Amino acid sequence: MMKATKALCVLFTLAVAGACSSTNPNNGTAARAQTKPNVIYILADDLGHAELGCYGNTFNETPNIDKLAAQGVRFTTAYAAAPVCSPYRAALMTGQYPARVGITDYLRPNSADHLSLAHTTLAEMFQQNGYHTGIVGKWHLSGYVKEGAPEETLPDQHGFDEVRVSENRGIAEGWYFHPYLFNKEIEKKLPGEHEYITDRQNAEAVDFIEKNKDKPFFLYLSHYAVHTTVHGKPEIVDHFRRKPGAGTKPPINNPENDPYKQWPADSRAKGNNPHLAAQLFVIDQGVGMIMDKLRSLGLDKNTIIVFTGDNGGETTITTNAPLRGGKSQLYEGGYTEPLIVWDPTLFKTPAVVTQPTVNFDFYPTFMELIGAKPNNQKLDGISIASVLKNPKTAKLPERSYYWNYPLAKPHFLGGRSAASIRKGDWKMIEFYDTGEFELYNLKNDLSETKNLAVTNPAKLQELKTDLIAWRKEVGAKTKVD
Repeated sequence: MMKATKALCVLFTLAVAGACSSTNPNNGTAARAQTKPNVIYILADDLGHAELGCYGNTFNETPNIDKLAAQGVRFTTAYAAAPVCSPYRAALMTGQYPARVGITDYLRPNSADHLSLAHTTLAEMFQQNGYHTGIVGKWHLSGYVKEGAPEETLPDQHGFDEVRVSENRGIAEGWYFHPYLFNKEIEKKLPGEHEYITDRQNAEAVDFIEKNKDKPFFLYLSHYAVHTTVHGKPEIVDHFRRKPGAGTKPPINNPENDPYKQWPADSRAKGNNPHLAAQLFVIDQGVGMIMDKLRSLGLDKNTIIVFTGDNGGETTITTNAPLRGGKSQLYEGGYTEPLIVWDPTLFKTPAVVTQPTVNFDFYPTFMELIGAKPNNQKLDGISIASVLKNPKTAKLPERSYYWNYPLAKPHFLGGRSAASIRKGDWKMIEFYDTGEFELYNLKNDLSETKNLAVTNPAKLQELKTDLIAWRKEVGAKTKVD
């Protein structure tokens, strides 16, 4: 298996080498004397917490991410602010609960909603502190004028100096080979007949680093993968198909089983999905490319890397076990993510952290780590810098975690209109559609199998009261207008 993986690495490297990056004249020496750390935030779309080798997956192959985890700080209870895409991204960009921002569901292509320009986004915070900022890939915090939205606010209006291969149309069922349906204007750059968007994003990220090596930078590498329809490069998919236990499924609306056409064979396999594995493999190779570039420029001692996902894995093609549920649901599988934070200079002690955190904690965390000047942005998150620096001894303050997910109708993946709260070991879900409540003790029942709402009315009432108070404080809606 090691030989097969190395062979795939060679294929990948040949596909992207030299496509976007330039030759490094520094020959391994530091490109600049800099006190502020660079920050690279790598986000995989719809990546459940159980997909990486460092989280116990034995089918997928993620050696570079696993190495990052072994050298960095890995979290076992990293929460997304929502069980779907857009509200996670709104929370990341603002440091606020999605309910406070007013984006609580994924934005449709023709939606009039978009992230308000009144916010000081994460990118703008970095700009205010002398950083050059860039996004490579998915934004999904606006409807799109090209899809009938009355207006749009895209990344260049929210503090990103460089916007590369980002969408200007709906993402829909995913589309990974050029020409890209989510942005028909993107010109092909990589060699070969079938340019693959994840390859392109990796190459663009490396080029961004090379181009901006002489100044502090913030790079948001926001992958479109592994959003369904998962669709991998054929040679890598074939590698995973040959592995024991690989999932299978006939092609859908693709009778010739064209590997470059949507819905090829095994793209809807329930478990050990070869296409998901193939996509994740290319994401992982991009992490390796980034690490190599940082080392070649002498920036590996002064760069923070975050690797994570935006919501739970989609249960039609994977499992988030032992956690219950997945994308669109307010069970733990819907919003528990892999999270790895790496910087060998700032975070010298590799560790596994069990203390919970949530993605909007990164706004204040980055502010502390770069010594940012105060701004007027209201923040719901807290800095976790102390835990990153001293993971074995530092303790975060006790706090509750809240989710609000009102829907006009059930999500097609099974999610229901609901809210939830975690307080200590206790978790409560309130279903807006039926008025039912579920109560779980996560310490004793991480898989949320035993509803204790009837047998523990005092705890249920306590969490109800807290949730009501939080909704009032942030202006959370329980119904869709």
